Amino acid sequence: MYSFLICLIALILSYFIYGKAIEKIAGVDENIATPVQRLENGVDYTPLSKSKALLIHFLNIAGLGPIFGVIQGALFGPAAFLWITLGTIFIGATHDFFSGFMSLRNDGSTMPAIISKYLGTAARQFVAFVTIITGVLGAAVFANGSAALIGDLTSTSTFIWVILIFIYFLIATLLPIDKIIGRFYPIFGLLFLVMIILMTGGLLLNPSYPIPEFTTQGLYLTDKSIFPFLFVTISCGAISGVHASQSPIVARCIKTEKDARPVFFGAMVLEGITALCWAAIAMAFFHSQPQLAAIYAATPSVAANAMATELLGPIGVILTIIGIVVCPITSGDTALRSSRITIADEFNLDQKKLLSRLKIGIPLFIIAFALTFIDFAIIWRYVAWAQLIIGSTVLLSATAYLIKKEKNYIVTLVPAIVCILITFGYILQAPEGLRLPSMTANIISVIATAITTIIFLKKTLN
Repeated sequence: MYSFLICLIALILSYFIYGKAIEKIAGVDENIATPVQRLENGVDYTPLSKSKALLIHFLNIAGLGPIFGVIQGALFGPAAFLWITLGTIFIGATHDFFSGFMSLRNDGSTMPAIISKYLGTAARQFVAFVTIITGVLGAAVFANGSAALIGDLTSTSTFIWVILIFIYFLIATLLPIDKIIGRFYPIFGLLFLVMIILMTGGLLLNPSYPIPEFTTQGLYLTDKSIFPFLFVTISCGAISGVHASQSPIVARCIKTEKDARPVFFGAMVLEGITALCWAAIAMAFFHSQPQLAAIYAATPSVAANAMATELLGPIGVILTIIGIVVCPITSGDTALRSSRITIADEFNLDQKKLLSRLKIGIPLFIIAFALTFIDFAIIWRYVAWAQLIIGSTVLLSATAYLIKKEKNYIVTLVPAIVCILITFGYILQAPEGLRLPSMTANIISVIATAITTIIFLKKTLN
């Protein structure tokens, strides 16, 4: 329990200490007009209060990531606590802050446009492609996971629920942001937080499931090495480049730059806390019932439902529906929304008219729907891998931005190097990658990361 509490306190304090430091380095200025003050159009540029923007952004970035990925990552034992905490503070929250802040400073532009400004056209086109793909993959993952649990709870067809979820996706994605997202998502975001608070409280009060410490033995329940597999398995909840595709959605609605830290840095800290709590819950269950590890790793929605029901009884079932069904669905539609906005920005397509939004949205929905027939675990691994590529590029863009402003760029460069190293390491040795021996892959990863960093600094500092 002490290991968990130390990490929890560190995450909370990071918002007030490290978050303020990052805010100061970025040069937040409340006197600078935000995009919504200049470009309000009633569709994507619509003003939102700080609390609404925070809860919407938190819901957009959370979804299934800090639940499903963490349940699978708990197989690595208490090392997950450290990765979630340090990753959230120094990588994820920093990444999310700058992705949102740079969008604020660039008319609410999507990340490909921002990356083009700081890293060039080739990087822009590559990130635009990966962003669109991960948005579509993310929507398929969220729909599949939610539909599977609803089908399990109701003994009905998962396929029917997938269809219904995608109908909702179409409606919510195409409507102006204040019609559904602005009205209801803050409520869902709040309920998501209530769920994790009650779940954690139920765990702390249940002596049958002790939270393990860093020194607890016998909790490493996988044959995968910590590097790079832990860092990719638990991506959301520590670092996720997908968040950068969500940041412009809210950046177009923020009324002052002073809201950047609460909304972007704060939302990622909340996601880190959510991931930390789910890691503690999953590890406590694994420690008592290690034979369930294989089941949980294969079907995380069933695992999450079992844990919620065990800890909270009938209330747990309700919270499961909210946290593992409703919230991921809302993340799915914003994932598709970000893909639509990215395509529109890339081709300079006006999105005020519904027909214009349909022309982009419908093909995206068809592709995402087709992907729901692919195995969940496979899609999840590709999402985790792709988002690290985006995250690395966003952090390099933030580094270029800080260099240009003559600010302390180390705060973004070091996290970028870490993400690049993990990305190379995973691609080189993962089953869906090149499958090289771990030692060989790790050596090549270090060399490739060093070369990439040197090339970037040489081009940027000159």
